[in-house]
Amino acid sequence: MSQLRPDLALIAAHVAPGARVLDVGCGDGSLLEALRGKGCDARGMEIDPGDVEACVAKGLSVIQGDADADLEFYPDQSFDYAILSETLQTMMRPAQVLDELLRISRHAVVSFPNFAHWRVRLSLLTGGRMPVTRLLPVAWYETPNIHHVTIADFLALLAERGITMEQAWYLSGDKQIGAGLANLRAEHAIYLLAR
Repeated sequence: MSQLRPDLALIAAHVAPGARVLDVGCGDGSLLEALRGKGCDARGMEIDPGDVEACVAKGLSVIQGDADADLEFYPDQSFDYAILSETLQTMMRPAQVLDELLRISRHAVVSFPNFAHWRVRLSLLTGGRMPVTRLLPVAWYETPNIHHVTIADFLALLAERGITMEQAWYLSGDKQIGAGLANLRAEHAIYLLAR
């Protein structure tokens, strides 16, 4: 198993051993491997056929699917956790995807890069261009990000949809930071959600 990204390590640490988990947008399956090591019934959904093939070659239970359209095929409360890591901002209908995650699971874990981080703001202010950073590593015209979500935007969406935030974690670089001024200081946000 490869070293987990800091956000995935936080998620893995907070998923209960033995839980039933769906990792939506599971990528290379790193989180699935870590969860399987905790005795979880960990399954994945991934849109990229190459990643699906790589996951299946590792013996992981992954299907090819599009969260914008395919979550509706899962029965209510099929999982203890549905995880959407660094994927929300790429969804066509992020609010509906959140509703689906919380329909098919007791808890949703959602993480995303914070587009209101001070370095992003400074780059826009001084250069007038969309930034390229460690978490946003490609130019605006090559990015899969179609919704530039901030922590403040996400919290407003949760309130609007009646979604409960059970826990939140914020990262600056690879280090966890407190919630104070997170919309300005955090590069990455991770939330544990429920209805």
